Amino acid sequence: MLEKPIVIDGRGHLYGRLASIVAKELLAGQKIIIVRCNEICISGSLVRNRVKYAQFRNKRMNTNPARGPFHFKAPAKMFWRTVRGMVNQKTARGQAALGRLSTFDGIPHPYDKMKRRVVPAALKVLRLKPNRKFTVMGDLAHSVGWKHKELVDRLESKRKVKADAFYAKKKAALGLRAKATEAADLSAVSGVLEAAGY
Repeated sequence: MLEKPIVIDGRGHLYGRLASIVAKELLAGQKIIIVRCNEICISGSLVRNRVKYAQFRNKRMNTNPARGPFHFKAPAKMFWRTVRGMVNQKTARGQAALGRLSTFDGIPHPYDKMKRRVVPAALKVLRLKPNRKFTVMGDLAHSVGWKHKELVDRLESKRKVKADAFYAKKKAALGLRAKATEAADLSAVSGVLEAAGY
C-alpha cells in the first residue's frame, strides 16, 4: 500500500472483483494504472452480457439524452466508470481517488517497459469454475460498437515481438551470469565473507 504507482495487467482478471480491489486501494491513497483492460473477463456468455449492456444503454435522459447517462464503449472507459461507482465520487475524497486511476486498452508506451502485476483474488482461473462461460471485455465492446479492437490487436502483436526479443536477451544474460558465478574462484575472500555472515 502507498508504494509508487502500481501497474496491473488486466488480462485474465474478473471485472467486478478487480474493480472493487482497485477502488479500495485508490481510496487508501495508492496510484494505480490498469493496462490491457480489453482482456479483462466478465462471467456469463457474450449473449448474456450483450443483453445486459443493451438494457444499460436504454437508460437515458428522456428529454435530452445528450446530458447523460453516458454509455462508454471502450473497455478502459467501461472499467473506469465501474470504479467510479465504487469510490463515492461525489465527495472530494472520491474525486481524489478517481484521479489516481488510469486505465488503458493494450499496453501503451511507458508501461510496456514496467513490471506489471496481477491481483490473485480477482483472477479468473482462481475464482471462476472451469465449466462456466465468460466474456472478454474486448469482444463485448467490439460487439456494441467499439471501433478500435483491430488497432489494439495490431499494436499488441508488435509489442509482443519486441517483448519476446527482450526476454530472450535477458535470459541469455542471466545464463552468462550463472556460469560466471559457478566458475568464479572465491577462496581468497570466502573467509572474510563467512566472518561477515554471508
